[in-house]
Amino acid sequence: MSYLNNQVGYREELLATRSIIKKENYCLLEPDGLVKNKIPGYVSCDVTILGSPAMGASFADYLVTANAGGKNDAIGGEGIESFLYVIEGTVEVKNQDKEAVLTEGGYIFSPAGKNISFVNKEESPAKLYVYRRRYEKLSGHDTHTVIGNVNEMEWIPYEGMENCFIKDLLPAGDDWGFDMNMHILKFNLGASHGYIETHIQEHGMYFLSGKGMYRVDDEWIPVKKGDYLFLDAYCPQACYAVGREEDFVYIYSKDCNREVAL
Repeated sequence: MSYLNNQVGYREELLATRSIIKKENYCLLEPDGLVKNKIPGYVSCDVTILGSPAMGASFADYLVTANAGGKNDAIGGEGIESFLYVIEGTVEVKNQDKEAVLTEGGYIFSPAGKNISFVNKEESPAKLYVYRRRYEKLSGHDTHTVIGNVNEMEWIPYEGMENCFIKDLLPAGDDWGFDMNMHILKFNLGASHGYIETHIQEHGMYFLSGKGMYRVDDEWIPVKKGDYLFLDAYCPQACYAVGREEDFVYIYSKDCNREVAL
């Protein structure tokens, strides 16, 4: 193992962390102290596991730095749907149905059984967010491959608010075949949720820019670009955008469109 931010050796200060681990409730992971993991299939890549069933999630997601020549030929697995988003850089991606060159903001969703492969043919590294989840089949409905780029999508006012915006990356709102969605939320400085949410859906969140104060369970915690937050079912949640310059922006997953399993 080695460390995500390559910080090794002794520190000048006392050891400390902003990470908070409350399994089956919520988990905040800050970059400092996160390790790189060896994962089969990832070649010339630095991989850090973020969300996982070990913390209570029904999914797994990863932060991947694909160095020059970095690749994986089989992201997914039997019965597993997958999603890849480009935070920085350029990669070539494909599955059984489609192929594309993805630049910053580009993404691909692939149905269960149709693995994603990617390769970085550039000299500079590519930073990727990768998500995997076991697909919940709904009789009479199927999902399909989706490729897009968030930079080609318009911001939609979030619940009618003028300083908070959303982009829906998948068509789950109109297609019962999808059992999950990916969204990007943007809060202008001083913006917030309209209320503290409490719902059955889980979230895995990766913060792309800015800073915020996030209400999770009964606490307010500071978060910022590069942090990761997992919110389990029924964890109360809301945030305010804070800071001086950057909008507060994050990508997050959400399960949806399925009956409660009994």
